[in-house]
Amino acid sequence: MTDPQSPVDPPNNAPSSRPKASERRRARVLAMQALYHRHYSSSPINQIEAEFMTDQDMSQVDTAYFRDLLRGVATKQGDLDEVLEPYLDRPIGEVDPVELAIVRLGAYELKERIDVPYRVVINEGIELAKRFGGTEGHKFVNSILDRLSRRLRLAETRPR
Repeated sequence: MTDPQSPVDPPNNAPSSRPKASERRRARVLAMQALYHRHYSSSPINQIEAEFMTDQDMSQVDTAYFRDLLRGVATKQGDLDEVLEPYLDRPIGEVDPVELAIVRLGAYELKERIDVPYRVVINEGIELAKRFGGTEGHKFVNSILDRLSRRLRLAETRPR
């Protein structure tokens, strides 16, 4: 007999309130594409967001995460660029727009989304660069995010 005051465990097939990793991955892909679009567009970020929310299949996307990434990077772009610049081997204006969108996303996640492990941020950035970036773009992204993680996530990256 169960205690009526005790919380009831949801059945195994009940939906979880926590988004799936694949939904977050899709959110990152779309956020990176939206940031790339923004690079060549004079449209405000809320218009780009609305276009993506309308034109893309968002059924398997963590839309809250997509919005957070897109708005967060757009809002804090100056701060993110300032954090990134010491790790770049060229002026920020010369960085490939795809790779720039990816490292900005990664920098935002490392700085603002401490709920996401730094290794996940780096791995997701590498995968985005392999899929959308230049031939050696994933090495560039890995280098930047790895060094940046040691600065922004010192407690997490410190050897034990």
